[in-house]
This record gives sequence, C-alpha cells and structure tokens, in this order.
Amino acid sequence: MVSGKDEKALLNRKLRMGMVGGGRDAFIGAVHPRPAIMDGGVELVAGAFSADPAKSKASGRDLYVADARIYGSYQEMADAEAKLPEGERIDFVSIVTPNHMHFPVAKTFLEAGFNVVIDKPMVVSSAQANELIRLVEQTGAVFCLTHNYTGYPMVKQARHMVQEGKLGKIQRVVVEYPQGWLLTRLEETGQKQAAWRTDPSRAGIAGCLGDIGSHCENLAAYITGLELEEICADLTTFVPGRLLDDDVSVLLRYSNGARGILWASQVCPGEENNLRIRVYGTEGALEWHQENPNYLYFRPPDGPEQVLKRGNGYLCEATKRASRIPSGHPEAFIEAFANIYMNATDTMRAKMLGREPTALELDFPTVYDGAKGVFFIEKVVESARSDRKWTPALWRKP
Repeated sequence: MVSGKDEKALLNRKLRMGMVGGGRDAFIGAVHPRPAIMDGGVELVAGAFSADPAKSKASGRDLYVADARIYGSYQEMADAEAKLPEGERIDFVSIVTPNHMHFPVAKTFLEAGFNVVIDKPMVVSSAQANELIRLVEQTGAVFCLTHNYTGYPMVKQARHMVQEGKLGKIQRVVVEYPQGWLLTRLEETGQKQAAWRTDPSRAGIAGCLGDIGSHCENLAAYITGLELEEICADLTTFVPGRLLDDDVSVLLRYSNGARGILWASQVCPGEENNLRIRVYGTEGALEWHQENPNYLYFRPPDGPEQVLKRGNGYLCEATKRASRIPSGHPEAFIEAFANIYMNATDTMRAKMLGREPTALELDFPTVYDGAKGVFFIEKVVESARSDRKWTPALWRKP
C-alpha cells in the first residue's frame, strides 16, 4: 500500500483549506490553522473570517491569505470557491464560528460540494443534525467534527485496551471536566468568549453542558464504545442572572448494564481544563488526565499500577500514528487537534486518489458522532426539566 507521504507526492500538492470564523479576537477558531498545517499536507488559502467584512479582510491578511480569497461572508465564499477551476478551489472548509452558525455554514458548503471540518457541538438541534447526516450521505463528503480530545495518543491507547478486552466487561465510567473561568458573570465585562457561550441565541439550549459537557460524553463514548440507554440529569446556573447552565451532573446507564457519572462545571475556583476519565471493568481500570496527557494509568485487580507513556514501542498502531516526537518530550493540545486534521485530510486524499481510506485514517469524529452529541445535550436538558427520574437517551441513526 502507498504510504501517506508517498500519496502526498502522487497528489503533487497540499490540500487547500478554507475557514469560516476564526478572525481577530477568536479563541478556539484561531487555534485551528496551526494544527491543520502542522504535518505539511495542508495550506490555508481562503476564508470568511468574520461577519464583519473589514474584520474578515484584516484577519485574512494576518494569516497571509491573498486578498482575492478573503470573503465578506460565508455565502460569498462558497459561491466563489465553487466557481473556481477544480485545481484552484478549496478542498475543505473548517467552520469555527459560534454554535448558532454551524448549521447554515455547513449546509451551504456541503451543498456546494465541499468537505467539511466543524467545531463542536456540531449544531443546535437534532433536526439540524439529521439534515447534515442526509447531506453527507447524499454527497459522500468527508465530514469531521473536531472533538480534539480523541486525538490525544494515550486516549487512543485507552480505546485500544478496551477493545482488546484488557479491562474485561466495563462496569463503571466516571468522566469530569471542571473549569473555573465563569465563576463570576464575565459575560457582562465584554469578554467575547464568555458572551457568546452564555447567550442562548448563539450557544443554543446549553451553556456548560454544550461547551464542555459534550466533550465528556464524546470522550467516554470514544474510549468505551458503550451506548447510552438512560440518563438522570441536573443542570444548575449558580451565577445570578446567567441565562444558561454553568454546572452539570448526569447519572448514566449504558446498554451493556454499565453505570456512569458525568459532571462538568465552569464555576470551580482554581480549575483550568481538568478533563479526566476513569473506566472500571471486571479485569482492570484505566485513568487519563487531559492536563497531564502523555500518561495512561492501568490498574489490574491483583497487581501494581502500570503507567503507560506516550512515544514507546509497546503502544498500539493508532497511538504511534498520533505521536510525532520521542518519549519524554511532551505532546499536547495542538498536536491532538493536528491528529484530527491529519486523519480527516488523509481520508480526503485517499478518496481523491481513488482508494478506500484505512481504519487508522478514518479515526476521527464524524457527522454521526456530532448527531449523538446534540441528542445527548437535548436529552440532558429534557431530563433536568422533567420530574421523571430516568430519561431514555439511546440515539438511533435517522
């Protein structure tokens, strides 16, 4: 089989990336171009970087995009790029806007014939999610959701060990994500990231739940492969006057009989991005910390704790593929994003060259993972508002 490096030579060019959002003052949107180009197979050539045309122009120039390919709106961009010759137009668009714009932008570019990379949560309703599923299946486009925590090498190792049966039957999952940055009403100070994340018109029906609780759901699903069957949820808004939740607690029941706890909060003093997951089975347990991501802890029932370290030869192929430097040299957040982009763009490249992508290349979150995440958000909100103890939460492909 031709290697990824050889395929880049066969294609004889980098993949051309466009971006919607991510202009000046953006946070996560501004992160995306760096990991996308990290492995040398992608270049940013076009964008509508802000809803303000002047700001879009300035932001595009910051990123060295040619003036002719800096657009004043995403509609203008999709239309203009689709009219370019195949050898010039973008190969994919990366959508890094606030949540309420995800659906119209993704729909527009899918209908225009482009592959899509999109930030989470994918959209703000299951109806929108189902429409994107329909479009992806109709067009055959590559659609990638940037749940970047699944890109960490040791998260892939954890998933491999579960799949290999190293933990036996999974019985308990505990996943948590405490932050402290919204302990006060920061949105009232003009802080852009706080303002849109706490605004229902832009964030959707959930605050903390959609922003970081969705990461918890996706990480647990990716590592364990388990399907949620029922949930019992509590959403709280601790900061007076805030319009969306800033604290989430959910009891989980999985279809295999396993039980779980998911909690996320943005009002925990001193916490930064302390995402952590523990998975307990009949034959052992795993633990991983996002703030110390190069180590995975395995605990057998009758022996000493084992510490698995990134960059070593004893790790699985997906973990090795996700590592770029030798052990002992830390890899983290940007590289995890790069792994999502690497697999998605290698899948695009494979399709351009007329071959089926490998399982390793296809290891990225898809439109179906995005739909599951949106459904989860809706069900948690439903459960929190209901007097019923347990709410059915089993997602099925439409």
